Amino acid sequence: MRIKYLLPVILISLVSCSAKDEKTNDSTPDIQGTWRLLSATTIENDRTQVTDFSGDLKMIKIINGTHFAFLKHSVKPNDSTSFDAGGGRFTFINDDYTEHLDYYKDKNWEGKTFKFKVTFDGDTLIQKGVEKVEKAKVNRVIIEKYIRQKP
Repeated sequence: MRIKYLLPVILISLVSCSAKDEKTNDSTPDIQGTWRLLSATTIENDRTQVTDFSGDLKMIKIINGTHFAFLKHSVKPNDSTSFDAGGGRFTFINDDYTEHLDYYKDKNWEGKTFKFKVTFDGDTLIQKGVEKVEKAKVNRVIIEKYIRQKP
């Protein structure tokens, strides 16, 4: 008689254990952590610009279970003109990484959604997508290369 009641409990337990997280699936690498930007390539109007972030300009992106934030600044003394920061919510499913920019100094960018494809090579993350913000007259492809920071 008890087996009759035990079977539904076992089935419910198995189903709940196999349910996948909305943000990722079992084959998706872990995107959570702190990432340091190595280089950024911008392609706009057939012009390509590559920015090296190994010198005076530094940027990190911090990603947790639901949100991301980025911070960029110059390490040169007395240079506060290069500071930039923003953040918001994100989703990450397979190789599709989507940022919903909720906070940014330029209000034209706030509330925008940016879709990227992400690939991993060991501790390196490469993010490629389009930044399009009509009010800011921005329409460009960006390719960013990050390295995972160790705790």
